[in-house]
Amino acid sequence: MTDELIHAVTLADTPEKMVAAVQNLAAAEDIAVIPTLIAVFGYNNPAAAAVAVTALTAMGEIAVPQLLSEIDDYNYGARAYSIRTLAAIADPRALDVLITAAATDFAPSVRRAAAKGLGNLNWHQLNSPHRETAQQKTLETLLLISQDLEWSIRYAAVVGLQALAQIPDLQQPIQARLQQMLVTDQEKAIRARVQLAIA
Repeated sequence: MTDELIHAVTLADTPEKMVAAVQNLAAAEDIAVIPTLIAVFGYNNPAAAAVAVTALTAMGEIAVPQLLSEIDDYNYGARAYSIRTLAAIADPRALDVLITAAATDFAPSVRRAAAKGLGNLNWHQLNSPHRETAQQKTLETLLLISQDLEWSIRYAAVVGLQALAQIPDLQQPIQARLQQMLVTDQEKAIRARVQLAIA
């Protein structure tokens, strides 16, 4: 049955058929469909990719190892969907991938998804002192990209920093940076988002 659903995705010859096939595949809720759902990210069909993101996010932690191993180095659109899914699942095993993507990926969509996801990881899944080390690395990355030349990256960094500020030990440096941005950032949208984060 699962094989038929997977086959239907490969046979879909219109965008509409592709979306329907991916919806049917997602409804199977079978871990065997994870690689096919990830492959959909590369098909240049945003509606189908959105269904795949939702399905993989719902599967949660079980999808993480394959998401991590099958990140597309060549197709930045596919990579953005993978990063968005990993960010939504919030499994700390994705930390290094999210940090690298947020700091160095050439595609702004990938960097924004990673930056927003970094602040929201399920830190309780890490043991101390790994947790503190991971949180510190995350803070350093978000502080770095809050100075990016691309305004949308700085905006995403603010979203990530606001989420990370839930951790008491990190509140002081985050608040200091946000106050600084409120005074120095030229972009009105960012100053407004910083005000929201501070409030």
